[in-house]
Amino acid sequence: MFFQFLYNFVDALFTILFWAIIARALLSWFPVRPGNPFHPLSVILFQITEPILGPLRRIIPTIGMIDISPVVALILLQLVQVQLMHALRVVAGGY
Repeated sequence: MFFQFLYNFVDALFTILFWAIIARALLSWFPVRPGNPFHPLSVILFQITEPILGPLRRIIPTIGMIDISPVVALILLQLVQVQLMHALRVVAGGY
């Protein structure tokens, strides 16, 4: 019972992070300044995703003017999610 809750919680957390990174990448194409209706959303997305994207941005160089850290973050999130979900399944005994 507990492992099922933990499994669902971790799955939801990774899904939210995945979509938050995509939304932040899409919003980065548009100027979102204070006063814009999307400004509060961009602030929340920044706060959620910066702990993931910030360290990657320091390691991964930009390609011209293109920041590929969101793409790398999405790939890494998917890899970690698959491994973690598999480990939770094994621990719960539902291989």
